[in-house]
Amino acid sequence: MVLKYCEICGNEIEDDLRQCPFCGAATEVSLPRHGPQHRVVNLERGMPLADQAMARLARELEQARSDRCRVLTLIHGYGSTGRGGIIRQKVRAQLQYLKDRAVINDMLPGEDFSSRSGSGRQLLRRFPFLRRHSDLNRANPGITLVVI
Repeated sequence: MVLKYCEICGNEIEDDLRQCPFCGAATEVSLPRHGPQHRVVNLERGMPLADQAMARLARELEQARSDRCRVLTLIHGYGSTGRGGIIRQKVRAQLQYLKDRAVINDMLPGEDFSSRSGSGRQLLRRFPFLRRHSDLNRANPGITLVVI
């Protein structure tokens, strides 16, 4: 069996298929992707200030793009006040900005990462390897998934 890769979602599909079974896109042949499909980035490591965490976010997004990584899980924490920390707020605002400008493909807050929600199911259909993600169905507000 010959495999090819969907240009939209990056999943392997059989050569004779005309439509990707994961995202529904018309298929095109592409070269295999090199590099990880998924990577976890802990923006909280070392207890940085918000500006330091945002600088790391920019570096990690650029590195993921150059590595041809498809999905990042960003650990930004929820904040010690119980109302959502400043790093979480800034990271999500920046990701929404980047999504609106088509710099990133998509983002999904951890609390919506569920096989039962529409957006979570759609992400799992595009990237089946995320079914093994430790935060699936945990409603974790301290993470955000980013589709590069």
